[in-house]
Amino acid sequence: MELGRLEYLQALVTEFQVTDSPDAKEQVLANLANFAYDPKNYEYLRQLQVLDLFLDTLTEDNETLVEFAIGGLCNLCLDKTNKDYILEANGVESIINCLSSSNEETVMSAVTTLMYLTTLQSRQQTTALPVVECMLRFSLSASRRLSNLATVFLEDYCTPLQVEEARNLSKHTAVGIPLPKD
Repeated sequence: MELGRLEYLQALVTEFQVTDSPDAKEQVLANLANFAYDPKNYEYLRQLQVLDLFLDTLTEDNETLVEFAIGGLCNLCLDKTNKDYILEANGVESIINCLSSSNEETVMSAVTTLMYLTTLQSRQQTTALPVVECMLRFSLSASRRLSNLATVFLEDYCTPLQVEEARNLSKHTAVGIPLPKD
């Protein structure tokens, strides 16, 4: 059965790479993101370079593909090997760019992924000033889910000094990243 799992995942990756249909790409990426939820699949997904596939997809124009890719990364980054890989592949920058998405699911997954990726080594990047400013804005969102998640990020991942610095900076600058639409 295990061999069947690898072959099935390989078939999904191949289909994603060869199909020209946006709908088929979305369906396949959604499936891969779901498989990324199960730790039994982590080794296979690494072997098939699905982390790179997800990271590369974050820059697509298709919002649905981006949503599934960031969801897949969010599922995968609980694993230390995957987390290290994402950090070494400079994935944080692409994940931060997802914070400006108009899709709330994409933003929620991006915030959660940044939380999961935060280590002593990566904290400087995951809680950079623009990210903290963004979280301050999200904490004021009408969406309770986003507002609560951003508040947890600010309280658990940022220092009071970082939050204060971002607050002071926000008073003097134009707001850059819009809130996602529901």
